[in-house]
Amino acid sequence: MSGAFKSREEHRRATELEEARKAGLAPAELDEDGNEINPHIPQFMAAAPWYLSQNSKPGLKHQKAWGPGERQGDEWYKRGVKTFQAAKFRKGACENCGAMSHKRKDCVERPRKVGAEKTNKNIAADELIQVHSFDLGFDGKRDRYNGFDAGDYTRVVDRFDRAEQLKQEVAKKKELERAYRKAHRGGGDVPDDKSDDDEDSDGDDGGGAKVEDADAKGFMKVTKRVRTAGGGASMTVRNLRIREDTAKYLRNLDLSSAYYDPKTRSMRENPTPHSDPSEQFFLGDNVKRKTGDTLGFERLNDHAFDAYKKGQEIHMQAAPSQAELLYQQYRKKKDTLTGATKNSILEKYGNAAAADPAPEGLLLGQTENYMEYDRAGRIIKGEEKAAAKSRYEENVLEQNHKAVWGSFWQSGQWGYSCCRSFQKNSYCTGVRGIEAAAASADQMRENLAAREAAMDAAKQQEEAAEAEAAAAAAAGTAAKKKENPFATKAKDLWGGEVEEDVQLDPSKLMEALRKEDQRLKAGGAGAGEEGDGGGGGERKRGYHVDHEVDVTEEDMEAYRMKRQRKDDPMNDAGTKGYDLV
Repeated sequence: MSGAFKSREEHRRATELEEARKAGLAPAELDEDGNEINPHIPQFMAAAPWYLSQNSKPGLKHQKAWGPGERQGDEWYKRGVKTFQAAKFRKGACENCGAMSHKRKDCVERPRKVGAEKTNKNIAADELIQVHSFDLGFDGKRDRYNGFDAGDYTRVVDRFDRAEQLKQEVAKKKELERAYRKAHRGGGDVPDDKSDDDEDSDGDDGGGAKVEDADAKGFMKVTKRVRTAGGGASMTVRNLRIREDTAKYLRNLDLSSAYYDPKTRSMRENPTPHSDPSEQFFLGDNVKRKTGDTLGFERLNDHAFDAYKKGQEIHMQAAPSQAELLYQQYRKKKDTLTGATKNSILEKYGNAAAADPAPEGLLLGQTENYMEYDRAGRIIKGEEKAAAKSRYEENVLEQNHKAVWGSFWQSGQWGYSCCRSFQKNSYCTGVRGIEAAAASADQMRENLAAREAAMDAAKQQEEAAEAEAAAAAAAGTAAKKKENPFATKAKDLWGGEVEEDVQLDPSKLMEALRKEDQRLKAGGAGAGEEGDGGGGGERKRGYHVDHEVDVTEEDMEAYRMKRQRKDDPMNDAGTKGYDLV
């Protein structure tokens, strides 16, 4: 669209035209190529930038890629093309075959006993040398089928089919000869051949190509059309998997699952890693990488890496034979050391597995000793069979227990079943111990329930206090809430008792004792008579004195240490309390 200035009337007409085009009442606008422009495309997309100079016409031409298109790899280097066939040897040609396109060291033909330079016979044709480089795109450079000729592989398949057909004919011929011998064996026309039975029992000598009848001849084969460069041809190819099996790429249809390579028909990762391992029939092709000689090769690499870290001059890629030889020596020394350790242990403790096995009668509990039993199962005649003794003492009751240790088990602990005690070698308390343990458990549960109830009540009180504080703040109480001077705590009372678990600071206590001495000296006789130490001091205080003093535990301890008790009967000035003794 033109960037020139438009009047109000021109702008109104342009707006009406745009609305009419969107409604379908006016024909669509055309671009440079004569194509109609969708009227619903925004202006910022249809308008071309000023530097492209598209004759001030809108369109989407500037949105498309303007560069040359990438080649898709339809052309490739010509292979096996001959250019010129010489009749005699030329100067500068290959001394072996006589071609001018390469030298003797690059010749791929079989080295002749006498080269073409001497014989001047069988001169090879010159190959076509292509110096043209194809301008391939990103996908063309990475196309693994680029330059592939399907006709080459068709020849491979044809050769394989001819070999299979020949094997089937040979097997069919052998089958007919075997049937003919079996049919005429009794008449004497055909001599008996012992090899017939061997042939019946043995497998196929030609790689499994035995055919019973015409129907089984094409079993496990599938006929399909293969696309080739010549237009395609029907052929019989070997089936690569059983049709009843699920294909690898169908086990998980999620696009972010394991990658399937269509050319090699491989899927390295597990397509269903989160399913039950017992129900997974395919775990990925990487599972096979941990079988066979792969584990031995990994151990060899690990040994070479560890040896190199410890200072040995060994490298798996630079000298593989040396690395394998050192690994074999290491394994031999390790096996020798392991065998020596095993022999020393067997010599010290013996080998029960190497001893002669016990008689079968002893293992099965059968002997020739004659014994008679009554109806109750008591022995009448013969000796009672001795029970096998253990190296540990059995049925030994200690500490007044009625059962052995280990007869009771609960919550992962062993104990005595008579008193249910989990402490070994403890004294048996019997039924009373069981009742006491049950009562203790009940008391513990009650205590836990009471504690939880107390915690819940405290939490509710805190929530109620927070609600009251929020309500007071919402009401707009500007005055500061003063504490009740008469509602004192127990620790703030003059002469109150301090908790036993209070830890006093020695430095603060000494400072409190010094202040208490100063207070007693300033109070004089009144302080001693009143006992509160503040009679005279209270009267001498100024007008602007703060009476709210925070009394600490150290101040209370200093007061208790310095105060005098007048009601003490032992504190008599005359007798010092000895008159009561």
